Amino acid sequence: MPKSRPVSSSVDLGKKGENLAVFSLESGGMEIIARNFRSKYGEIDIIALEGETIVFIEVKSWSVYGMEDLQYSVDIKKQSKIIKTAKYFLSTNRKYSNMAVRFDIVFVRDTAPAANHPEGAGSSITRLASAFTECV
Repeated sequence: MPKSRPVSSSVDLGKKGENLAVFSLESGGMEIIARNFRSKYGEIDIIALEGETIVFIEVKSWSVYGMEDLQYSVDIKKQSKIIKTAKYFLSTNRKYSNMAVRFDIVFVRDTAPAANHPEGAGSSITRLASAFTECV
C-alpha cells in the first residue's frame, strides 16, 4: 500500500502560497494572465499585467525560515531560468512583446487558516518588485 503524503507537504504549501499571492495581486489591481507557465527552460509561477508592464512573478512560501533566508532561494541560476522562460513566453505571445518587463518575487509566510478566506487570512505577504533584472 503506497504511503500518503502529509497534508502540509511542500507542494501543498507552495500551491497555497501561490493562491494567496494571486489573491493579493488581484486585490492590488493586477490582472493575472497565466499561472505555472512552463517551457523547456523552467517555470514561472505567475504572469500578470500591471498597467503597461508585464510582470513575471516567482512565489516563495515558507513556514519555518525567516525571509532573510528565503531571499537567497532565488539565486542566479533560478533567475536565469525565469528570464529564459519569460523570453520564451514573450516570443510565443507577441501581443505582450512591446511592453515593459519586470521580475518580482512574492514571499508568503504560512499562517493558520481563517474562516473568511479559504487559504488562510492573516498570512504575511511581501512583494519585492523589480527583484532582479537580466544581466548582459
